[in-house]
Amino acid sequence: MSTNINKNLKLVLAGNPNAGKSSLFNALTGLNQKTGNYAGVTVEKFEGQYFYQTDQLKYEISVLDLPGIYSLFPKTIDEKVACSSLLDSSENFDVVVLVLDAGNLKRNLLLATQVLDLKHRTVVVLNMMDEAKKQKIEIDIEGLSHTLGVAVIPVNSRTKEGIEELKKEILSSRVSHSSFFENSDSKKYESYRDALLKNKDDMDFATSDQLSRISKINYLLSKHVHSPTKLLMREFSAKVDKVATHKYFGYLLLLAVLFLVFQFIFFVAEYPMQWMEGAFLNLQNTVSSLLPPGILNDLICNGIISGLSGVLIFIPQIGLLFLFIGILEDSGYMSRAGFIMDKLMRKFGLNGRSVIPIISGTACAVPSILATRSINNYKERLITVFILPLVSCSARLPVYTLLISLLFPPETGNGFFGTKGLVLFMMYLIGFVFTMLTAFVMQKVIKTNESSVYIMEMPVYRAPHLKNIFILVYNKIKVFVMEAGKIIMAISIILWFLSSHGSGVEFEKVNASLERMNQSGTSNDSVSLLMAQKLEYSYIGQFGHSIEPAISPMGFDWKMGIALITSFAAREVFVGSIATIYAAGENEEGIRQTLSSEKDVNGKKVYTPAVCWALLLFYAFALQCMSTIAVVKRETKSWKWVGIQFVYMSALAYFSAMAAYQLLS
Repeated sequence: MSTNINKNLKLVLAGNPNAGKSSLFNALTGLNQKTGNYAGVTVEKFEGQYFYQTDQLKYEISVLDLPGIYSLFPKTIDEKVACSSLLDSSENFDVVVLVLDAGNLKRNLLLATQVLDLKHRTVVVLNMMDEAKKQKIEIDIEGLSHTLGVAVIPVNSRTKEGIEELKKEILSSRVSHSSFFENSDSKKYESYRDALLKNKDDMDFATSDQLSRISKINYLLSKHVHSPTKLLMREFSAKVDKVATHKYFGYLLLLAVLFLVFQFIFFVAEYPMQWMEGAFLNLQNTVSSLLPPGILNDLICNGIISGLSGVLIFIPQIGLLFLFIGILEDSGYMSRAGFIMDKLMRKFGLNGRSVIPIISGTACAVPSILATRSINNYKERLITVFILPLVSCSARLPVYTLLISLLFPPETGNGFFGTKGLVLFMMYLIGFVFTMLTAFVMQKVIKTNESSVYIMEMPVYRAPHLKNIFILVYNKIKVFVMEAGKIIMAISIILWFLSSHGSGVEFEKVNASLERMNQSGTSNDSVSLLMAQKLEYSYIGQFGHSIEPAISPMGFDWKMGIALITSFAAREVFVGSIATIYAAGENEEGIRQTLSSEKDVNGKKVYTPAVCWALLLFYAFALQCMSTIAVVKRETKSWKWVGIQFVYMSALAYFSAMAAYQLLS
């Protein structure tokens, strides 16, 4: 008998922030997941699927991970989206999986009881049972299940303990008919769902509903949960927080953590980067020798391979950056960073909730801008959105790495605590300083009477789960490579064409001479000289020369100008563009060696320290990311702020680069 497939089973994960929803989502779906946006808003949506086989049926189960919420009375955009999904009958999901932190049931049960009263098929998951056991918390699973009216499954999503039992219970999930938590104020309505929809903005209804539930939750906990007065993990976290959240030592610890991260990124990533750089050079030479001379050979070797290799070799550094961000978030330290920075942030018109987007901005500005949805205050959210592109993101990392390597060649390295890591840390620090200065000015300009409150729950410290972090790193690198790869591939091909073709008598003469020399086997030096002349007379050379007067005060020549223009699509394109432009000269050395030996017509070194510092500062400040521009427009709903942001950052980039070059020349 053939196996039938049920493709209609859909479940949603709901729960408080820090309850381990993401870990459970990863445990259920693995790498079989995708990211998108909810219709009409910029809130991110995480979806995945898994298969479950019974004796007669094979289920294909789709999983939607809702944003974390504390109750069905939302305050932020994320919470409104999650609540709407649970209340909207058109969502057509089959099962709600309520994820509760077993070590913090008092807070988690408020949302759980509200969702149970919506009368969906529900399964309750007691997650992080290992931590509850460490805290010596004893839970009467059977009694709790009886009171709630649904199955309660103990789970450790990190080790996948209890996952198979959960999958089985999802298929037989049921609607709770328990009336234990029913609120007297909602009895006048046909259902609790109707009561919420008609009173969603009524604070009196929200208060009475929550007070009624809390008193019953306290009774439930006294009956089914026993815990010692001192919880071990929270006691340990409190001891660590005496340093981590100290008004002085907390800042020093945060700076030390960030400093070590950037030193580690530069020191460890150097080895795989060198290997990848050599591998791409070997690939380029191999393909060049296998294909017959001509346009196709030139396109593949000097256009596509050169362009892509200029960015792909930086994957180790980008992967390490996402790895450390994942560790900081998963361990619980990121919340502490927000807490200790709140007092400082308020002096600049922000609050502690701005810290998470700012630190996340070191990976990518786009998701960090989306993360500002948790900021309730309009003024603080607008300022945070405006300043986030000034934070040095992973797209700048390839540019920083290349230029710092030119400033400090490999022979100048000093081991783990090297100069290059210190300069990289300084570049991120420069971005942060100007981020804060910009925010300070904006808070003086933008006027509002709206008050601001910062409340954040401190999760206990826990060992980061490497599998979940690996999935995070894998997905982020995948998105980075696919998104950047498309742009770089297209720009590399365009640049190759424009640098290999041209018009005018000079270009035709050089091209003809070059063809004769290739046929006669003339020395490489003569060929390289003609290739340089061909590039200068090509379409891209003519364009580069036309913009050179505008960029020369910064110390940039026409080749750099080409890379500056193309990288306005995305910053990381700079390296790929430089690689493509110089590969047109058929140089067999790596891009770093090529640039370090590049000289102008007078025989002077092109990439001097003054030029490198000017380029570093230009890329630290310039708004060169079409995706960021698009998401700022969507979040602010105005081209005005996009225009102001672009003009401000471009002017800051231009004049800071010019000042650096003029002072250091």
